Amino acid sequence: MRATHEKFFLRKKITVYQWTKVEEYTLSSLQEDKIVEVKAGEKSVCLLKRNDQLYAFAATCPHQGAKFCAGWMDAAGRIVCPLHQYRFDPANGRNTSGEGYKLRTYPTEIRENIIYIGLTL
Repeated sequence: MRATHEKFFLRKKITVYQWTKVEEYTLSSLQEDKIVEVKAGEKSVCLLKRNDQLYAFAATCPHQGAKFCAGWMDAAGRIVCPLHQYRFDPANGRNTSGEGYKLRTYPTEIRENIIYIGLTL
C-alpha cells in the first residue's frame, strides 16, 4: 500500500493600507494621555499618545456611538467611554470591561514627526 501525503499551506491575510496624513497634529504636539479627534482623509479617528506609543482608534464607541474625545484614560491605561464607562485597550481594541464589543483600531506610522494612519482600502 502506498502512503499519500498532503501538504497544507496556511493562507496569510495581507492587508493593504492607504497611509493618510493627519493634518491637525504632529507627534510632538500631542499631549501625553490625552485623547484627541482628528481627520484622516474623510474619516474621524482618535489619537492617543501614551508612554511613547501612538494609538489610533475609532472616534465613537461601538456600543452607542459616544465620542471618545469626551472620554478619558483610566489608571490601567484603558480608554473609557463617557456614556456608559465601557473600557477598551487602545492597542488592540479589546473591550476590557466585559461587554463584548470591539473597538476599531488603526496602525500608525511616524515620518519626520508627521503622523500617518493606515486606512484599509
